[in-house]
Amino acid sequence: MKARVTVTLKNGVLDPQGKAIEGALKSFGLEGVDSVRQGKVFDIELLTTDRAKAEELLKAACEKLLANTVVENYRVEIV
Repeated sequence: MKARVTVTLKNGVLDPQGKAIEGALKSFGLEGVDSVRQGKVFDIELLTTDRAKAEELLKAACEKLLANTVVENYRVEIV
């Protein structure tokens, strides 16, 4: 089973890397960019075929390692 975990900063948390990317895009003449927020994507292959078990495993992985839940949100997608 394949899954994708997307981790992003919570609203209200400063994103200096996103601001730097935004500034770089504008310096390249790419006008029309209002704001940029950066995040992380993890593509994970699981051995289980049980969807509930997969979601439980991925949630545990996010809570323990993949996301800093104080400042980040995560979304789990089974694909």
